[in-house]
Amino acid sequence: MPSPVHDSTHDGYLISDDPARLDLDAIHAYLSRSYWAANRSREVIERSVAHSLCIGTYAPDDGAQVGLVRVVTDYATFAYLCDVYVLEAHRRRGLSKAALRFVDTHPRLQNLRRFHLVTQDAHGLYTQFGFKPLENPERHMERRSQV
Repeated sequence: MPSPVHDSTHDGYLISDDPARLDLDAIHAYLSRSYWAANRSREVIERSVAHSLCIGTYAPDDGAQVGLVRVVTDYATFAYLCDVYVLEAHRRRGLSKAALRFVDTHPRLQNLRRFHLVTQDAHGLYTQFGFKPLENPERHMERRSQV
């Protein structure tokens, strides 16, 4: 049974977890030019979106998707925040903060033990939402693919 859709608005923009609203062409267009996902194929992006909780941000005038927050989670203990963006033409309106508040209050993401992310350049944004450097980085490991 699918989970109920959650929506919010900010300055006329719709913020929604409705998977039917997601525009894979728009998502692929942005991610394919981002520093963190430039080499991801459309097929990989489609699979990642299908298996994540995705929060889209949509323009007030035409409903076009202008932002995304993707959350990889088991909905019980762990979540990983990734693929966060707002299109350049829609920045400086508080949309990334509004989308992160949406994630923060999302009913399916409450009481998680760990919420991780990796960022190269948005530390200031994420610290406003309680993220901080790893408490015990020596305990964390990763295995990276050559792909």
